[in-house]
Amino acid sequence: MAERLFASEVKHRQEEHDEELKATSFSFLTRLKACAQKKDLYQVSRIHTELRNGGLLQKDPYLGSALVNVYAKCSALVKAREVLNALPARDVITWNALIAGYAQHGRGKEALGCFHEMQREGLSPNASTYTCTLKACGLTQGLHIGERIHGEVASKGLLEKHVVLGNALVDMYVKCGALTKAQKVLNELSVRNVVSWNALIAGYAQHGCGKEALRCFHQMRREDLSPNAITYACTLKACGLTQDVHMGERIHDEISSQGLLLKHVVLGNALVDMYAKCGALMKAREVLDGLPIRDIITWNALMAGYAQHGCGKEVLGCFHQMPREGLSPDAITYACTLKACGLTQDVDMGERIHDEIASHGLLEKDIILGNALVDMYAKCGALPKAKKVLEELSVRNVVSWSSLISGYAQHGSGKEALCCFRQLRSEGLSPNAITYACTLKACALTQDLHMGERIHDEIASQGLLEKGVELGNALVDMYAKCGALTKAREVLEGLPVRDIITWNALIAGYAQYGCGKEALDCFHQMRREGLSPDAMPYACTLKACGLMQDLHVGERIHNEIASQGLLDKHVELGNALVDMYAKCGALMKAREVLDGLPVRNVVSWSALIAGYAQHGWGKEALGCFQEMRREGLSPDAITYACTLKACGIAQDIDMGVRIHDEIASQGLLEKDVVLGNALVDMYAKCGALKKAQKFLMSFLSKMSSLGAR
Repeated sequence: MAERLFASEVKHRQEEHDEELKATSFSFLTRLKACAQKKDLYQVSRIHTELRNGGLLQKDPYLGSALVNVYAKCSALVKAREVLNALPARDVITWNALIAGYAQHGRGKEALGCFHEMQREGLSPNASTYTCTLKACGLTQGLHIGERIHGEVASKGLLEKHVVLGNALVDMYVKCGALTKAQKVLNELSVRNVVSWNALIAGYAQHGCGKEALRCFHQMRREDLSPNAITYACTLKACGLTQDVHMGERIHDEISSQGLLLKHVVLGNALVDMYAKCGALMKAREVLDGLPIRDIITWNALMAGYAQHGCGKEVLGCFHQMPREGLSPDAITYACTLKACGLTQDVDMGERIHDEIASHGLLEKDIILGNALVDMYAKCGALPKAKKVLEELSVRNVVSWSSLISGYAQHGSGKEALCCFRQLRSEGLSPNAITYACTLKACALTQDLHMGERIHDEIASQGLLEKGVELGNALVDMYAKCGALTKAREVLEGLPVRDIITWNALIAGYAQYGCGKEALDCFHQMRREGLSPDAMPYACTLKACGLMQDLHVGERIHNEIASQGLLDKHVELGNALVDMYAKCGALMKAREVLDGLPVRNVVSWSALIAGYAQHGWGKEALGCFQEMRREGLSPDAITYACTLKACGIAQDIDMGVRIHDEIASQGLLEKDVVLGNALVDMYAKCGALKKAQKFLMSFLSKMSSLGAR
């Protein structure tokens, strides 16, 4: 009897102890949950000490798992791992807490390490384990491990029971770039929701597949699923990629009708970015101005759009407005603003931004900013400064060098551009399409046909001509400017795609080297290929008409230009027309065109003066010269040479002497042999042979001394 009573008492006390332990554990679990919500690491550490001192971690495995989980949620992953290692027993829930923590904080390798370690301990993963591990595979681009987990999940039939697991699989394949596989998984899911579709839409948008992202969006809607903020943000990105502003506007209306812009700043940013990328810059600005909250990302989206579409002043306006709203620029802001400085040639503003970037130490951290600085200085023509910045960069890449090469080529410094190209190669860097295009321009400037041919071979061996029309155009232009016109034609005919710029490069080359017939043939063939000329092909073809004395074709082109209203927009076309009519001897028509031009310059007048002089109309040429001066235009060397010829024809030695004095006072004779010859010819034709001989001897002596220097 006594024994039964004792046993009953022991049992009662055990039950009381268990109840007390449960109550204590529940209290600690409640406190830990509150700490997790507040991210209160200090209180977690105090609770941990209480648990350790009371020996409770050995008595209740749930407390150990909870502690690991809370440390992980508070970003104290080292501490979470220490707790797990110290537990007398650990189960799949404990491991899941740590794996989830690592995955949540972007530490994919550590999460995968825990997954493998857990399996070595003989524990079988559950759906939560697989979900977190798939996230880790996405973080590490671990497609091979992800596929293995896919196989395990499928063999256990877990995809039919856990929609979260299906979503994790889609997301993993997306993040590993296996978009076709992601689409297949989604298509095979027994249940899919907005999260499943969001993962795929985001993946397509992230990898530049805008059409596919929009297709998924429409398919999701056909399944009667309602988009959420993430869906809309990703789909707006796809609209920006595809330039589908109409679809973007429809989504904008949906977002506005649901009042989502008041709750999600990310949607406002996505809208501004979409409109900016579609070139609807006024709409982008309107959206930004109307947002209840805007941050640095909002402003960056608008500034990037302005910069992309060449609106430099607007970018700078945004840059100045941001600080008034209490926002500090980041690297993207600075990069966009530097691009704007290059567009507006505002080197002073660029230098101020350079100083700001340097004072924040950003050049050591961000190569994009270094490249943007080099590009800004290069575009502003401050090439020594651009080179100095490049040389001081802690890291430089092919983009850095391409910006400098482009700057040198753009400003006519071909030798320096080629020198940079060689230095880029000596640093072990591989040129890209932009590098090659800029270097080919430098070859054209320096007439370095040999170097151009070597670059051609490199481009062809890498198959780059199949990937874009720009390199083909650069090659045709290089060969044409180097006078290798047969080769230029051969390259053009072999291109998979050619456009108006390709043809213009060849037409300009033929015209430059006096091959008028070939230039006109190219013009007609370009038209047969369905390409409509713009100002440049018309100007080059008019030059060819002048060379060929083909007044008939010239008049037809004149009619086309006039019907399209191009003379009001392109002064070079007016000049080319005057020149063509003058060279064809239609001087009255040339004068009529000049008189009707909305804007005329020294080139327009020089073309007419040259035409009159060429056809022996000396007095008319001199009349044009004086009329040009009355319009406030200053003659250049070509104008003077043509006018001197007219003086000889008209026997007007007084005018010739006055022009001689002007030329001498401007120092032009030290630079131009053609002018010297024109002066000798003028004096001779006016019968002042001694004057001609005296000037010739003086001129030859001066040229000789300049050559010696």
